[in-house]
Amino acid sequence: MSKNGNSRPSWDEYFLKLAMLASERATCPRMHVGCVLVKDKFVLATGYNGSLPGQPHCDDVGCLIVDNHCVRTNHAEINALVQATTHGVNVKGTTAYITNMSCTNCAKALIAAGIERIVVFSDYHDTLATNFFTESGVKITKVDMPEREINYDLENYSSAKKTERSK
Repeated sequence: MSKNGNSRPSWDEYFLKLAMLASERATCPRMHVGCVLVKDKFVLATGYNGSLPGQPHCDDVGCLIVDNHCVRTNHAEINALVQATTHGVNVKGTTAYITNMSCTNCAKALIAAGIERIVVFSDYHDTLATNFFTESGVKITKVDMPEREINYDLENYSSAKKTERSK
């Protein structure tokens, strides 16, 4: 059951759960972050914190720390913006669903890209993101973390039949 008391998650819970799922792909052990860019209830792009294409991952070679930040990885917000750009998707006017509040640089990138709303359930240390978002007119919605479980009850769906591998 969703935290809103309904069996279906709200739209914000739904897209945050997608961001949580994206965060599972993260390759930096210091923090797993996911970001989903959404417009009109349509997912435009996703991102998670991970190394540059073709470069080693923190999970494999360790973090590269400068001023208490791992600089080996791109953050989830940057990777979502890059994914959108790579596919020619205009993100102006979208909502960014992010597992953690943005760092200062990611906040600036989201603002410059035209993101209008941020939905987040966790804060981040040493960031001016909230100030920059507020000063730029970006609405911030802080919510409770959605349930971490996916509720898929295969046994009780009358039209579903387990495959040989799912038994």
